[in-house]
Amino acid sequence: MAGPASVGGSRILLRKLREIMEAGGEAQQRLDRLVAMVASTMVADVCSIYLKRGDVHELFATQGLKPEAVHRTTLKLGEGLVGLVAEQAAPLNLADAPHHERFSYRPETGEDPFSSFLGVPIVRSERTFGVLVVQNRAARLYGEDEVEALQTIAMVLAEMVASGAFGDLTGLAEVEALPSKPELIAGKSFSDGICIGVAVLHEPHAPLGRVIADDPVREEARLDEALAHVRRSLAEMLEGDPGRISGVSREVLETFLMLANDPSWEVKLKLGVRAGLSADAAVERVRGEHRAKFNATRDQYLRERLHDLEDLDNRLLRALAGVQGGAGQTLPDDAVLIARELGPAELLDYGSRLKGVALEEGANTAHAAIVARALGIPMVGALHGLLSRVEAGDRIVLDGERGEVRLRPEQAFVHTYKQRINLRSARAEEFARLRGVPPVTQDGERVTLLLNAGLALDVHHLDEAGAEGIGLFRTEFQFMVSETLPRLESQTMLYRDVLEAAGARPVTFRTLDLGGDKVLPYVAAEREENPALGWRAIRIGLDRPALLRYQLRALISAASNRRLRVMFPLVTTVSEFDAARALVDRELDWCRQNGRTPPSIVEVGVMVESPALAFSIGDLKGRADFISIGTNDLMQYFFAADRGNQRVSDRYDVLSAPALRLLKRIRDDADAAGLQVSICGEAAGRPLEAMTFVALGFRRLSMPASGIGPVKRLILSMEAHATADAVARLMSRNRPSIRNELTEFARAEGYAL
Repeated sequence: MAGPASVGGSRILLRKLREIMEAGGEAQQRLDRLVAMVASTMVADVCSIYLKRGDVHELFATQGLKPEAVHRTTLKLGEGLVGLVAEQAAPLNLADAPHHERFSYRPETGEDPFSSFLGVPIVRSERTFGVLVVQNRAARLYGEDEVEALQTIAMVLAEMVASGAFGDLTGLAEVEALPSKPELIAGKSFSDGICIGVAVLHEPHAPLGRVIADDPVREEARLDEALAHVRRSLAEMLEGDPGRISGVSREVLETFLMLANDPSWEVKLKLGVRAGLSADAAVERVRGEHRAKFNATRDQYLRERLHDLEDLDNRLLRALAGVQGGAGQTLPDDAVLIARELGPAELLDYGSRLKGVALEEGANTAHAAIVARALGIPMVGALHGLLSRVEAGDRIVLDGERGEVRLRPEQAFVHTYKQRINLRSARAEEFARLRGVPPVTQDGERVTLLLNAGLALDVHHLDEAGAEGIGLFRTEFQFMVSETLPRLESQTMLYRDVLEAAGARPVTFRTLDLGGDKVLPYVAAEREENPALGWRAIRIGLDRPALLRYQLRALISAASNRRLRVMFPLVTTVSEFDAARALVDRELDWCRQNGRTPPSIVEVGVMVESPALAFSIGDLKGRADFISIGTNDLMQYFFAADRGNQRVSDRYDVLSAPALRLLKRIRDDADAAGLQVSICGEAAGRPLEAMTFVALGFRRLSMPASGIGPVKRLILSMEAHATADAVARLMSRNRPSIRNELTEFARAEGYAL
């Protein structure tokens, strides 16, 4: 038995579906008429709709199976052929279904005589919430045209169920095509803070408008125009000045352009339009399939390709709707950004317009998280399933203290969180009262608290937080948010503004730390097997000395007649430091020879981030003026655990005996070499870690602005020598972590953690 032709048959199905919707009636009546219409039009003996309810797929409507099986027949998730279709988020076409290994017989349905089976997923966004099935007695494979027709109906059905066109299906059996119930998703805290706001998607859904098109010819013309626009924009990025490439590497852009010109993608889109869908709906259907497949696969190569395809779908939807996506979109005042992952430059584009950020993936040591902390934006990540459970406009509570989000919270929870926000404000007032109090321990040990910064606006936190200077100024952020390499004048102006805002307080500038997840928009990046161990930081600076000299010249110019402190990132060998310092001396000579006024004092230091340099501190005597320990990278390399990989980033703890022994060794070696030493990793801003670092003998800690108040309060309450004895005792126990024991000690002593 032949089914409908791809174009004509699908249009007939869609026209009849529209008639069903316009005829009115209860939800169940409409579903019953729909399956009867599909069975009749496709010349099928059976048409059935299964919708997900909780942890089962329930038969909601059928034409051809026993009517009494409706709402009685259920299949566990993953069970039977229906479960297989939902699991794979792809059509299943079988000529002899009863002999398939996943076939699950349900006697109450009366499906014994039916051999052929075609099931397609009912997908919306990333949610597969049902399966549409047709069956026939004759053993046959359904044709491609029939598969396309059924997929088209499934897509329209999904949109209509979600929009409420079938009425309130939740009254029938708790079906949630569009999430509406309150949900709690536990993740990990990336940046402290609590906010209540409205969900805004980093890649927003373009408005679909009408799903079914009145004029297929016009819709195909719209699609052609949008496809041409996307292809043209990608080609222009590649063919123009390399300095104008925005946000992704040349290799990725070339991949995008190749996929954008893939005939199979265009054919699939046009089949939807010719079947009667609007151009927007055809793209949305394909995007839904890509997203569902992305969630179903664990193969990294396929995930990357599907992610690229989804990006193209998003670009095409925006081209069709004429809307701007990403950071250019208009945001509500209480926007909470929702994304799968976010780069530091993308977050900087949004800036302070955000109340909070929620990420499905990510890691708390990633540079986007560091930027969030610098901007004072609460961020929670590792929120598994977030994108499939949130819709744009949903109310959301983001808890950066506990590392969780509440979607569509009940009013009682909103009230509770408002109280917590008020308590945080009261605590901030307490820290403000400590602003002018020197951080001295109970037994008289003076500790210097410094600020980590990366933006000019961060410097204004010096007074707010009561910091005594900037222990780490990350210079790369200026490069990452610019469309082209910042000119010498622009760099000089930024560094001069920072020094002037700091006044007499010291500022330590770190030279460009690029590579890894920090990619410049205007530099074609090469893909590396392990970018964290690859061509980055000082390695780039020494291989491209003109870039490093350009920056050093700007720093020296900005610090005219002032004190200049500069340090180099990710130095592994002393010879690397010598080569970098030689560039400083060369630029100082250039400054003097050209009649410029050099800095009054120049101090050159190095970040200790690699174990190799950690065991070479003594060799820096007479070479370096100071060292600064970057715990983020040092612990990453010490434990061989990628800090950007959420599967392993939490497997190590800086408060473990081996890590603390390494830090103490660095401290002792620095003392012996006469080097000033500080810790400027994110860990320094957490009270328990700060207490332990002070106990190890560190007296200079640099941290995010949000950490100054809590750490100062802790220092004022502790005794350094008693804590040092306790830490030394606990370090003798070779455990993965002594965090719990340190916490118990601090609480027993009454320290203000």
